[in-house]
Amino acid sequence: MFKKTRNWLEKRSPAQVISGYYLLAVTISILLFSIPAVHKPGVNMSFFDTVFTAVSVVSDTGLGVINVSETFSVFGYFVIMLVLQFGGIGIMAMSTFFWILLGRKIGLRERRLIMVDNNQFALSGLVQLVKEILKIVLLTELIGGIIFGFHFLRYFPTWQEAFLQGLFASVSATTNAGMDITGKSLTPFAGDYFVQLLTILLIIFGSIGFPVLIEVKAYLSRKKAKLEHPFRFSLFTKLTTLTYGILLLIGTFLIFVLEYQHYFKGMAWHESFFYAFFQAATTRSAGLTTMDITEFSHPTLLVMGVLMFIGGSPNSVGGGIRTTTFALNMLFIFHFARGKREIKVFKRELHQDDVIKSLAITLLAVIMCGMAVVAISISDKQLQLIEIFLEVCSAFGTVGLSTGITPELSIFAKCILIVLMFIGRIGLTSFLYIIGGNNKDAKFHYPVERVITG
Repeated sequence: MFKKTRNWLEKRSPAQVISGYYLLAVTISILLFSIPAVHKPGVNMSFFDTVFTAVSVVSDTGLGVINVSETFSVFGYFVIMLVLQFGGIGIMAMSTFFWILLGRKIGLRERRLIMVDNNQFALSGLVQLVKEILKIVLLTELIGGIIFGFHFLRYFPTWQEAFLQGLFASVSATTNAGMDITGKSLTPFAGDYFVQLLTILLIIFGSIGFPVLIEVKAYLSRKKAKLEHPFRFSLFTKLTTLTYGILLLIGTFLIFVLEYQHYFKGMAWHESFFYAFFQAATTRSAGLTTMDITEFSHPTLLVMGVLMFIGGSPNSVGGGIRTTTFALNMLFIFHFARGKREIKVFKRELHQDDVIKSLAITLLAVIMCGMAVVAISISDKQLQLIEIFLEVCSAFGTVGLSTGITPELSIFAKCILIVLMFIGRIGLTSFLYIIGGNNKDAKFHYPVERVITG
């Protein structure tokens, strides 16, 4: 039986195996969340609610059909934080961590799986990459938890509760999970700019892309050592960092302007700015919020939906089409409008395959999310279109922001969100490879013929 299973797995593409591992993680999470000890006394979760919660936690989304603080025990909080690591750091990174602890050799097939799960192009240096990711994420969560814990002593009656809240807030922000155990997200800290700034910093650490953090660490190390040869950042780091920053600035500006005479009316400029800044940052993939977003106007919710659709950076905890995909689309349009076939940026020329892939990913995402909006609007006719749009973008971007309609959705609508959350976590590239299987070179070609377009 084991031999047959192994042979079957060897015939699958790495993307298909990775997806299978994430399904296994969801299954294990369902079993863990079904243990009575993870719930508070007298609380029972239905099987479907358990499945939805498991997918939401594994995908680091945070959309919920239950209130975490009212449902889970302290033991349950730690179980959630453990599962969030598999979604945030990556299933293969966590598996590699356990393989290293057990002294198991990381073979070629495992390296191929790590390469696919982390959106890498080469097999060399993958184990070291995983080690760096683990160090950065776990250390960030620990430091963030300690800082939050000491700061929360002013909010909670005991140090145990303060540090528990601090650790969960740090893990949730770093993994961009959007979950909380306050029962009110970060609205209790709407006037605490220190909590907001630290949360935004942790969100950025999680969603800007692990290769970016590793390169920054390498740059600082070389600068400290005063080495002669200058450090060169990769095109990926330059492109994703610039795109991430531009989206954050544009999001903040648009939310601030659109709500200036609406929700922000009568507020001090710094209060309005921090509300706009935090909501723009959380749309990357975090899902935490300092306010009830139903108070925002429809244009603002539309902007937030688009930002969530774009999501975080590749090889990060974020979902969506990813920042570099969006950047490549914009660069393609800009260069195409100028009549240029080659796309040049930062003194580098982009590979045509990457441009085609970015366009395919975006087109597929638009079709998929559009179909989801239509399907849910038919099944749940009582909901407004903007609410459904925001919910779909939140699920696909693995964000977790919602106008509060998640528990009220029909089973059919919740199933659609489950699929979107899962696809958002594994990534559309892997999803495409699941459909296509292993790459095969064409054995023959037909004559080329032009088609009228536009």
